[in-house]
Amino acid sequence: MPFELTPNVIKAIVSALIAIIVYSLVVIIEKIITKNVGNLKRRHTAKKAILYIGTLIVVIAIGVLWAKDLKTFTVVISVMGAGLVVALGDVFLSIAGWFLLLIRRPFEAGDRVQIGEVKGDVIDIRLFQTSLLEIGNWVKEDQSTGRVVHIPNSALLKGPVFNYTRGFEFLWDEIKMIVTFESNWRRAEEIMLCHARKEAERVSEEMARLIKKMAERYFIFYEKLTPIVYIKVIDHGIELSLRYLTEAKKRRHYYDSLSRLILDDFGKENDVNFAYPTYRLVK
Repeated sequence: MPFELTPNVIKAIVSALIAIIVYSLVVIIEKIITKNVGNLKRRHTAKKAILYIGTLIVVIAIGVLWAKDLKTFTVVISVMGAGLVVALGDVFLSIAGWFLLLIRRPFEAGDRVQIGEVKGDVIDIRLFQTSLLEIGNWVKEDQSTGRVVHIPNSALLKGPVFNYTRGFEFLWDEIKMIVTFESNWRRAEEIMLCHARKEAERVSEEMARLIKKMAERYFIFYEKLTPIVYIKVIDHGIELSLRYLTEAKKRRHYYDSLSRLILDDFGKENDVNFAYPTYRLVK
């Protein structure tokens, strides 16, 4: 039986050609973007936007092409759709989560987030899943583990999503030191504040600008942005807790830097001594 070019066969060929042409253009445009856009975040966003636009064009074009035939199968499609929603609930939830990301934009590529129990930097967002470069886990203090974790977008609708960097790129962090009761704790407090204030001066203008920007969108108000030391008497000494704002992605770096400076200056003071738990045996 000779092959016949029926209307449906022609439509199928045209549909394939539309998809091939559009996605070929998408690949070419992505290469141009890669070559000419130096900023990694802008490059990634632009390439994703081109891919989504290309997909939308293909869907609309093929939908228009087959529109008349699809009307005949409206009831069948409705029944199949209901069955698919039940059978593939998580898949549809992932698509809903993807639409949430497009509309509400709780995070984007480059942000540091926590989804469920997983923390990491967002490196890719797709229709069904979001990819993170993991931090934490067996590695301490928000350092990268090197693992790429793929999280279904349905997780965005099932639990809290923490964003470390969106809107306000600073976190409150604390350094705790314990000195003996005989130590000059006021001098220890002065040393800790001195080094923390130097760091605060470097980023104070940027922090104030970001907080003002956040206040325009959220009910957020920080009365005090400068470092402060809280004093607490514990069983084996005086605990000094230095509370300060630091950049989210550089938290460990500044914790290390401040700790080194504080330890160096404590070592120069004869009346500042570290405390530690001790035990006394009585016969």
